[in-house]
Amino acid sequence: MPAVGALPPETESEETRLVQRLLARDERALRLLHDRYAANLLAVVLRVVRDRDLAQDVLQEGLLKVWLSISSYDAARGRLFTWMVRVCCNQAIDALRNPRHRFNSSTQPLEDGEVRLASAASTFNPEHIGLRELLLHLKPRQREVLDLLYFGGCTQAEAAEQLNIPLATVKTRARAAMSTLTRLCI
Repeated sequence: MPAVGALPPETESEETRLVQRLLARDERALRLLHDRYAANLLAVVLRVVRDRDLAQDVLQEGLLKVWLSISSYDAARGRLFTWMVRVCCNQAIDALRNPRHRFNSSTQPLEDGEVRLASAASTFNPEHIGLRELLLHLKPRQREVLDLLYFGGCTQAEAAEQLNIPLATVKTRARAAMSTLTRLCI
């Protein structure tokens, strides 16, 4: 059994047969492809995205793309594995460029924000810096989120529940409000 990271030995004829089976839409060939290459492809994708959960998602999407576009594979231009690496790396780059990924990676886990907010709450009094007056410059929906978070003592999850909106919406409104307040204070 080959070590993880090492490609299993495969002759050109085995690779050709595998490609032919994939072109014939043989689902067992897809399983074989996954079993043979997934660990190595995952390692490559992980180097690009640096997040195991995202890498696994990218790998699945990449293998689906391989399955759907196997007809564009040209054995004269390189080995099957090399082509799949290129497909999966392109998929990883697309995932990193996706605005949803950027939002999720810039958003702190809820627990981290709650700990920081709780520790800051004991020493921070928003009234001392005139925050209530600054809030008047915000959109009403942003203001209501900050009112709950900073004056109401709510966590983001509690604010979302109280306002009956998704947690991501609370985070987006809070981030936009903080951005506006930063511009006002600079």
